[in-house]
Amino acid sequence: MKHNKVGSVMTTEVVRAEYGTPFKEVARLLGDHHISGLPVVDEDEQVIGVISETDLLLRQAATPDPYEPRKRSWFAGLTRAGRTRAAKVRARTAGQLMTEPPITVHADDTIVEAARTMAQNRVERLPVLDEENRLVGIVTRRDLLQVFLRPDAEIRAEVVDEVLVRALWLAPRAVDVSVTEGVVTLTGQMERKSETEIAVSMTRQIDGVVAVVDRLTHRLDDSRLQPDEQALHGVADDWLRRL
Repeated sequence: MKHNKVGSVMTTEVVRAEYGTPFKEVARLLGDHHISGLPVVDEDEQVIGVISETDLLLRQAATPDPYEPRKRSWFAGLTRAGRTRAAKVRARTAGQLMTEPPITVHADDTIVEAARTMAQNRVERLPVLDEENRLVGIVTRRDLLQVFLRPDAEIRAEVVDEVLVRALWLAPRAVDVSVTEGVVTLTGQMERKSETEIAVSMTRQIDGVVAVVDRLTHRLDDSRLQPDEQALHGVADDWLRRL
């Protein structure tokens, strides 16, 4: 199965900071480039941390209101989160402000893998690294959503070629494949139930597929067959019958 790689959708011109970049310069970089975060790199272009707008806002949020009684928590500094927050409030440079270790992806990772990493870590952008772990790009949620802009005809061609022909050894027209606004409908009769399940599962994994409508039927329900019986009804069985 071919998946689009992160390198095909990432932005290569990356706004970045170094460990010693002053606080105000970081704020200026975010504002001038209209971005919500940036990576922090060392002298070898290795990503050592990331900074978000939230990190900078901690300084503003910690500024006391002169009209309110001063509040002091004896427990906040005792927790790891409390110590981290306090350090960010006092930060003067990008290195003191950044969050580490950074969450990153590689240029040859699939878009699906990058999207999963974003969702699991609840981040909106990811620094992209090359095979030597050097910064080569940045990918955002908006970049990953480009996969859903694939034309329906392109999606259909991949379903036919990758799923029907290459994976299941079927003739291109053995199953009717239609795609409308990213929704793939599979219609037809296949030899085994397991083959219909494979077809639906693989189709769902194709980049740009929004949903799969399963209208497939089967001649043989092989879900309860013993291993030796399944061997008699393999994927190649129907293919050989057509020779």
